[in-house]
Amino acid sequence: MINDDPRTIPVMTTLDSDAACQAEAGTLYVLATPIGHLADLSPRAAALLSQVDLIAAEDTRVTRRLLEGRSARARLLSVNEHNESGRVEEILSALADGQSVALVSDAGTPLISDPGYRLVAAAQARGLRVSPVPGPCAAIAALSAAGLPTDRFWFEGFLPAKAQARRNRLSELTGQTATLVFYVPARDLPRVLADCCEVFGEDRPACLARELTKRHETIRHAPMGDLAEFVTADANQQRGEAVLVVAGAEVASPLVRVEALAAELAAALPPSRAAAILARLSGLKRREAWDRIEALSPSSGEEADR
Repeated sequence: MINDDPRTIPVMTTLDSDAACQAEAGTLYVLATPIGHLADLSPRAAALLSQVDLIAAEDTRVTRRLLEGRSARARLLSVNEHNESGRVEEILSALADGQSVALVSDAGTPLISDPGYRLVAAAQARGLRVSPVPGPCAAIAALSAAGLPTDRFWFEGFLPAKAQARRNRLSELTGQTATLVFYVPARDLPRVLADCCEVFGEDRPACLARELTKRHETIRHAPMGDLAEFVTADANQQRGEAVLVVAGAEVASPLVRVEALAAELAAALPPSRAAAILARLSGLKRREAWDRIEALSPSSGEEADR
């Protein structure tokens, strides 16, 4: 039930707000930074960055640019996917000594397909205070503008770089009915979209959100096949960072039995095409759909008779 009585809704007072902008000793702040537009750094985040004793940054060069023109006293320490395990104890010791620490990634919210999990988990295990400083997140920003259902979504993050592993993972997601969210380096968009067309079908609704909040921002809602053509035809769309939002699978109608659907498809289409459609409409994994179609295809029957 929604509480619409303003007298009972908690409101942050000015005193509470001021206190929230003061860095507290022994606290690890998981602090979101802009994904493009620098004005998206919240006043609270800016205040804390100027007050903390240590900033654990994915790339100190990127964070120094963010701090330009700000009166920051913090020491910067590099914490990335390659060295995070070796930095955890140093940062935990600083927190235990009463220092305040801000964990930041190059852009967006730390830990969301970015480093920081080991540090946060270790801090929690030691009973140290961990506090989020909410802000930009590319996945949420893309979802908010994609024009696709947001009541349920599956954040997949980055797909495997190798083609076969990528297609295998996409096949495992064919029956997922929640909206799918992928992070994609824009240079890989042609290959990723081609694989999505093969696995999900060219008609699956999707949205390309590229270079969000930046000067060359692209937000394009279209069927998957149209997006693939759009990106292939425009080399500029293959620059920067992208989020690909894909509509979830439709639930197969209970009025249509999977066995009957498989039989009709096997009789009318080549096996690979029939299996792809069966997986998309039924929610079966692609391997299982292929096995069903192969067992029903005329060539299989002929081989069995020989």
